[in-house]
Amino acid sequence: MTTEASHPSEPHVGSLNNKLNWLRAGVLGANDGIVSVAGIVIGVAAATIDRGHILTAGIAGLTAGALSMALGEYVSVSTQRDTEMALLAKERRELAEEPEAEFNELVGLYEAKGLSPETARSVAEELTERDAFAAHIDIELGIDPDELTNPWHAAISSAVSFTVGAMLPLLAILLPPPSARIPITFVAVLIALGITGWVSARLGGADPVRATQRVVIGGALAMAVTYAIGRLVGGVV
Repeated sequence: MTTEASHPSEPHVGSLNNKLNWLRAGVLGANDGIVSVAGIVIGVAAATIDRGHILTAGIAGLTAGALSMALGEYVSVSTQRDTEMALLAKERRELAEEPEAEFNELVGLYEAKGLSPETARSVAEELTERDAFAAHIDIELGIDPDELTNPWHAAISSAVSFTVGAMLPLLAILLPPPSARIPITFVAVLIALGITGWVSARLGGADPVRATQRVVIGGALAMAVTYAIGRLVGGVV
């Protein structure tokens, strides 16, 4: 009975890690949207009670933040993808030009993992006969050519996650009456940050309590600073 037949629906480790990384990035993007727009709207609300001014500032912050996140992710992932493609092309070229040297390198890599020389050579021979390129990129580069990250997907995901997060403080500041806007927004944002901090920590395998405390305290400080600036500027103007 083979392992492949025993668990046909079980995800590969690499694929699962990629999905968890995407999910964690989405949570962190939402967290950025919450903190960024909360800081903007609380600062403006501290300076004026005009709903139109608060809405304009919030929408501008949301749009700028989402576009910035999308552009940053697109550039970052495009660079990563270009690097991975160059490494794959280099490996393919080396296999074509120096197959024997590449085979000996593969044997050495398996020996470094703890296999005996005989077993390492046997494994390398079998994998090379099946697919030499796949065998080399798996152990040397850890890259799956069928799962290269799409920069457009990364950009859209970042923009969407930021926008979703940013909607919370924007709605929280606009819907309540002027006297309750800032307290309600402050509490709603801290609760949301606690949730995103806990989720991102769990996905990353970190201590959720400490991670949540850092995120919540950081968000509270950011809102306190922008509130103080808003009060100061509003009083001067």
